[in-house]
Amino acid sequence: MPRFVPVTAATAGDLERFSGTYGTFRWCSCMRWRLRSTPFRDSGKEGRAAALAEQVSAGEPVGILAYAEPTEPTEPVGWCAVAPRDSYAAIGASRVIPHLPGDQVWSVTCFFVASKARHQGLREGLLDAACAYAADAGARILEAYPSPNGKAYRYMGTRELYLKAGFTEAEADAGVDEASARPVMRKAL
Repeated sequence: MPRFVPVTAATAGDLERFSGTYGTFRWCSCMRWRLRSTPFRDSGKEGRAAALAEQVSAGEPVGILAYAEPTEPTEPVGWCAVAPRDSYAAIGASRVIPHLPGDQVWSVTCFFVASKARHQGLREGLLDAACAYAADAGARILEAYPSPNGKAYRYMGTRELYLKAGFTEAEADAGVDEASARPVMRKAL
């Protein structure tokens, strides 16, 4: 049975080991939606990894780690980025993600599961843990933005994943091109 743990100063070393082990994760370090395009591009891989580490050090919510074994010590094999929506500057500036009203809204923006741990239900477990973590931190709504066709940007999850977890698709906001808009999946916590 896997174990899911929010990233804090106590688990920062595990996040760093996870990042160092999985170069694809480290390339972005889940800063794609936290930074607008130019700062993201200019920061480079190691700058983005350092920025994520700084957020953890500052006590900011960044996400959940999945461990293959229910007891310590084990290495993390999965990740889910979850934090207050306001901490994602690129989401607020996006032309394809509708901005829906609401207070205390958190967002799920990324999943990464090591190839050796795939097809074991870790995404579902990570999403359940993200919902509980956000609710415990005072979130009232959790949002996600899967790819409209389910193929590109699968790291953001799929509609089916969110629907199974009790999310519903919200109506698109005016001012966003509906042809290219991402769906906004929401769950009241």
